[in-house]
Amino acid sequence: MTAQFADWVSICETKARYCRCLDTKDWDGYADCFTEDLVLDTRPAGGNIAHGRDEALRMVRGSVERARTAHHVHNPEITFAPDGQSADVIWAMQDRVDWAEDRVAQMGDTGHTGYGHYREHYVKCPDGKWRIQRQALSYLHFDRIGVIAAGG
Repeated sequence: MTAQFADWVSICETKARYCRCLDTKDWDGYADCFTEDLVLDTRPAGGNIAHGRDEALRMVRGSVERARTAHHVHNPEITFAPDGQSADVIWAMQDRVDWAEDRVAQMGDTGHTGYGHYREHYVKCPDGKWRIQRQALSYLHFDRIGVIAAGG
């Protein structure tokens, strides 16, 4: 079975909403982009792994809630399962993060711009929405901004 173009568009809309809600700190909208059994793996980007949507949201909010962020994704490579009810997607991505003052010393810089990929597994949920069930983030290039010298 060939997936419908509407499903392709719906997956792209989910990811667009993911970026907008993350950057505007609309945590309810952001949460709705994921299944309850989400596995969020940022270890390839130097982070952690979270099991479950609630744990993942706590991890993300704890990291960027007070930061100014801008996430951009493009060039989706979407491969649908034969039944059309799930899909694996690779997104090229860029993120910019400017840390809040209280995080600068902890992070050792004032922010970063990263370039890499999201590798995700989407499922079509009973309400007809496509949601992310698994996500892994990796960087190809990472520019730290405003690096703080050790001891200063």
